[in-house]
Amino acid sequence: MKTVLITGSTDGIGKETAMALARKGYRVLMHGKNRDRGDRAVAQVRKSASNDDVFYLNADLTDFNEVQKLARDIESTHSGLDILINNAGVFETRQIILPNGFEKTFMVNYLAHFVLTLHLLDMLKASDEGRIVHVSSMAQAGTIDFDNLNGEKQYDGYNAYAVSKLENVLFAYKLARQLKGTGLTSNCLHPGVISTKLLHAGWGMGGASTKEGAQTSVFAADSPAMKGISGMYFVQAQESRSSAMSYDKKVQDKLWEISLKMTSLEDPFL
Repeated sequence: MKTVLITGSTDGIGKETAMALARKGYRVLMHGKNRDRGDRAVAQVRKSASNDDVFYLNADLTDFNEVQKLARDIESTHSGLDILINNAGVFETRQIILPNGFEKTFMVNYLAHFVLTLHLLDMLKASDEGRIVHVSSMAQAGTIDFDNLNGEKQYDGYNAYAVSKLENVLFAYKLARQLKGTGLTSNCLHPGVISTKLLHAGWGMGGASTKEGAQTSVFAADSPAMKGISGMYFVQAQESRSSAMSYDKKVQDKLWEISLKMTSLEDPFL
């Protein structure tokens, strides 16, 4: 039985992704930050999917200590991890600087996933066919100002979100390069314009169903056609093109180095 961890999976696209993979027989680790809602979501997925191998993990992605504890909890309670889906995301209309000094959108949408992924790399590499899936957006930015990652110079909710989604893609491509030859793959995707809390908060509009929004995540995580495929961007389960800047290896490398420094992590590939 393969094990998958999905961040931000107690509602929206993440929950539908958990449901779909549970129905396919995966052991599903559902992450959230509200234990009551998480327990309800797990009970619902277990019942609907007729799969008891669905578990809840609580962690606040605004706190590095909780992100690291999440990784440790998985390592101590599960013998393996085959798939990581970095799905959690927020949209903040106003700038929120967290106690750790980082802007909330930058932290939750990108930095927390950077830290979580690096902590889980060894487990994922030990899988026969490990996969890392990064949920980005067609709203990804076309440029990045490395001197404004925290909104130091100016803050705009849409720009902060768009930059965080570009960072997801840059990270996905950098990881794919670093993981070449290991068997572990790294890909990213746009789920579609989907009716989620995030879409309503950011754009005040609805979209397609969350079930439809989960389809590309499920494809990237589960499809046999994705075996060995790495460093790609998908829309509607089809290979597509991300923003031009996302392919710039120098930009990928710079974000990688800055992220390691910000999180005080050592480069796992050195």
